Amino acid sequence: MYSMTTERRSAWRIARQTVLAPLLICAALFATLYLPTASAKVQWLDRIVAIAGQEAITQTELEKEKQLILQQLRARKARIPEGDALDKQILERLILKRLQLQAAKRAGIHIDDQTLEKALVKIAGDNGMSLSQFRKALEKEGLNYVDFRNNIRDELTISALHERQINRRVNVSEQEVEDLIDANLKDASNEEYSLSHILIAVPSGASPEQVEKARKKIESLRQRILLGDDFAQLAIANSNGQHALEGGKLGWRKGSQLPSIFANVVKNLKPGEVSEPIRSPSGFHLVKVDDIRGGQQGARSVETLARHILIKSDDGEERLEKIRQRILAGEDFATLAKKYSEDVGSAEKGGSLGWNFPGTFVPAFETALASLKPGEISRPFKSRYGWHIVQLQDRRDAAIPRKVLRERARAVLTQQKQEEELQLWLRRLRDESFVEIRLPGMDSSS
Repeated sequence: MYSMTTERRSAWRIARQTVLAPLLICAALFATLYLPTASAKVQWLDRIVAIAGQEAITQTELEKEKQLILQQLRARKARIPEGDALDKQILERLILKRLQLQAAKRAGIHIDDQTLEKALVKIAGDNGMSLSQFRKALEKEGLNYVDFRNNIRDELTISALHERQINRRVNVSEQEVEDLIDANLKDASNEEYSLSHILIAVPSGASPEQVEKARKKIESLRQRILLGDDFAQLAIANSNGQHALEGGKLGWRKGSQLPSIFANVVKNLKPGEVSEPIRSPSGFHLVKVDDIRGGQQGARSVETLARHILIKSDDGEERLEKIRQRILAGEDFATLAKKYSEDVGSAEKGGSLGWNFPGTFVPAFETALASLKPGEISRPFKSRYGWHIVQLQDRRDAAIPRKVLRERARAVLTQQKQEEELQLWLRRLRDESFVEIRLPGMDSSS
């Protein structure tokens, strides 16, 4: 089922100097006025908390975003930052988002309804649901579907902007690919690291005083961490990194997938340890190793041999459960796959997908395979392609072909360069745009 191979997706979520439009000036002045009601009570209009480029950000927008973030933090059982630290981080995120959307508009980037709908169906499918089921699940969690839909359109717009401004300009040489492969083959452990990160950004073209201020701040944060302060709390309150509101957590990374500025430092740290400040073009960094686990040895991995049956209609779950029971009762899987499966590529082969390395299939399919022992058949599950049952036939340890190693190495290097370039581009966009922050105690230059 080669049609199920994971599609490449941009990892990137979340300009010139702009002049404040007269309309915004009027809006800012008008926001200080009030409307008298029939009962003569004063009803204040929504106040402006920031101006980003050509647009105002209101208190209502900030509070709306804050409620979403608080919901996510509580779901992760994370400690909520005290004071106005959370407001500052959320407002900075809104400012960057608004500046990027304005840059996309200037570049003529627009996401049409058909593209948006396709993305929403894919998101629902990756969560094992139809779009209508996914909408109900969102509403059950107290989330507004229209707001969610608009946010996805914004994310797609920003992703398209990144593709144009950054991703296409990143080049990886053949020599870099070969060097990374050779380095991984020499690294017998190939360990994986769970990391957290704090960035104190330095403006492009910063003065020595600005650089020194950032250096002192990162050193102060490190001392607080060493004295027992919580890394995640300090990241939420202070970091300029993209993952600040997640407590700075970067998740699991293989040693070969670490940004080049972190790689050598991280490999010398033990779980729980924090790096010395690391200087990069975007600012000063602290990296904490949360955990370490052993990865695959060198150029070897575990291949899976599997076969499946796909039904695309909404009644697929019920139909596949009946087919599954027939197989368990003794009927031949391959015969039923040829008769019922709607995956044209594999149906004629009795549903066989052949031998595949991890990462070949979409997440829902990979998860189902990982839960099975050889010979077992999954219960029906849903991906963006429809409903499936899959049988794991066998597993084996195998050498990864050089071609696959090259593809993986190129993907890793490309992602590293894109991440580094994105940080610099965002910093330039922020520095070169008009930004005025009206929250007390927050600097517009951030």
